Amino acid sequence: MGDMMKSLNKDKARTLKRLKIIEGQVRGLARLISADKYCVDVIHQSLAVKKALSSFEDFILENHLSTHVVQQMKSGQSKKAVDEILSIYRLSKRK
Repeated sequence: MGDMMKSLNKDKARTLKRLKIIEGQVRGLARLISADKYCVDVIHQSLAVKKALSSFEDFILENHLSTHVVQQMKSGQSKKAVDEILSIYRLSKRK
């Protein structure tokens, strides 16, 4: 197995681990609601989930930029790369 493939597998494992953590946080949030916990406690947990999702998105974007975008630029697909990044940027600006 080449170094590139080992790196991708490591990133995949890290990504899945992050998602499992987020999944647990969301289940914890549901338990707080089911147990009629104090609103501020629910908000704290919700904010933790949002922070974890934001961190996950940052990780995925960094990976995309350093792999796919670089390959697209090298292979003459600059417009595709720019369009993808702009679409993500525009989605992130929506509220």
